[in-house]
Amino acid sequence: MDDANLDRTDGTWHEDQPVEDRGSNRSQRPGSAAFLEFVTSGWAERPPSRATRSAAAEFTAARRSALSARLRGRRLVIPAGTFKVRSNDTDYRFRPHSAFAHLTGLGVEQEPDAVLVLHPVEDGAGDDGSGHHAVLYMRPLAGRDSSEFFSDSRYGEFWVGARPTLEDLETVTGIATAHVDDLRDAVAKDVGDGGVQVLVVPDVDPGVEAVVEEIRAQEAARGAQQADRDEHLVEALSELRLVKDAYEIEQMRLAVATTVEGFEKVVRALPAARAHVRGERVVEGTFVGHARQEGNAVGYETIAAAGDHATTLHWIDNDGQVRAGELLLLDAGVEVDSLYTADITRTLPVDGTFTEVQRRVYQAVLDAADAAFAAAVPGARFRDVHAAAMEVIADRLAQWGLLPVTAAESLLPENQHHRRWMVHGTSHHLGIDVHDCAQARAELYLDGVLEPGMVFTIEPGLYFKSDDLRVPAEYRGIGVRIEDDVLMTADGNENLSAALPRDPDAVEAWMAGLLRG
Repeated sequence: MDDANLDRTDGTWHEDQPVEDRGSNRSQRPGSAAFLEFVTSGWAERPPSRATRSAAAEFTAARRSALSARLRGRRLVIPAGTFKVRSNDTDYRFRPHSAFAHLTGLGVEQEPDAVLVLHPVEDGAGDDGSGHHAVLYMRPLAGRDSSEFFSDSRYGEFWVGARPTLEDLETVTGIATAHVDDLRDAVAKDVGDGGVQVLVVPDVDPGVEAVVEEIRAQEAARGAQQADRDEHLVEALSELRLVKDAYEIEQMRLAVATTVEGFEKVVRALPAARAHVRGERVVEGTFVGHARQEGNAVGYETIAAAGDHATTLHWIDNDGQVRAGELLLLDAGVEVDSLYTADITRTLPVDGTFTEVQRRVYQAVLDAADAAFAAAVPGARFRDVHAAAMEVIADRLAQWGLLPVTAAESLLPENQHHRRWMVHGTSHHLGIDVHDCAQARAELYLDGVLEPGMVFTIEPGLYFKSDDLRVPAEYRGIGVRIEDDVLMTADGNENLSAALPRDPDAVEAWMAGLLRG
């Protein structure tokens, strides 16, 4: 044994190589001058760019103008985010921050480490007559004569493919571009007492946030004040998405249609799920595979909950059996390449037919959903949708003798006994995030007035756990949720997910047809 580096006093090893550099010990990558000359030469000219303007570009320009009008005079920093480590030196698949995607139109895995900055200018002198000029700072494609080309496993073309050029992204987005190395000086320009204030979306890119904080600290040392808070930017970005534009609605329709196809594939896979000891994984794998084939990914972790697992609201372990005679609660959504996602739930009888008690519970949930749909009209408040569903839930539980008070008494704020069996809300906004607009103010969300262009879910449920002694044995282990994606229109609402049957008879007929096929 070589004990040259052994400390005789405490028996510990002391290596000269820093720990953070040891991950590359396995690579055996050559570094000779001959190799460097050889690997960076002999490459054909790159083909001409095929970049074209994104269909989202005109809509993202309008969104940036709306944000500009709300936060005049501030420099707004919206990072895409960076890679997140999954284990050791392997990263999760990159997904840009939703606000960045919403304002640039960049989806899928575009564009790690990029930062959108809206620079304040004189009102009317900015992009499209706004008070800001947008610049997209990014790490562009490196030349094949650079070490990044062959040695950088995160960004190098040899490892992950060619990155876009500055010109490519400017063509696609319609936004001026610059190298990310220019970011610090650009953000610091004119910052100071009486000058520009900088707002950054927090908790997205630690490196970018550190740059902003450094600039602020330097200005604070000179006596400058930062009156606005970053939360104002987060709030504005969230509220900007409360009403969807035409492009967003088109993407939501695509996400829903693709999700419906995934549900159909799951029904066809139910015999395989029943035959597998972890049938829930068969269900999940079927849907996730479909989402990757036809979209970008799933919009959230798929809930494939069979039997008593359906009474756990966010059951994502999906390691249970799928048994005949039980129900499967499938809560799933495809995120399309633009990052807009559906969010649909259907509760299906595993063998294709509801039992009498399953149908009784299912019908109660369906009636609650229908009441919520009836309440979702322009001019109503968002909270009215939930209230309408709860009236039905409380009434049905009272009819079944499960409440210790009347339905009317249970609905009083100081009681809420019925919520034992439905602790979640009935609706949430939906879009580029599955829980979209989550940082909007309560007066615009929960107490907000419904208007055309809003997209949200309607998803009542009833959940009777297997060990719930407050319900008769026949109800125990039954969990039902029915969730649809709803677009507010000028004269009411449209169920975007209506192609998936909701009526119990229609569900049984739909399943029978798919299983025969």
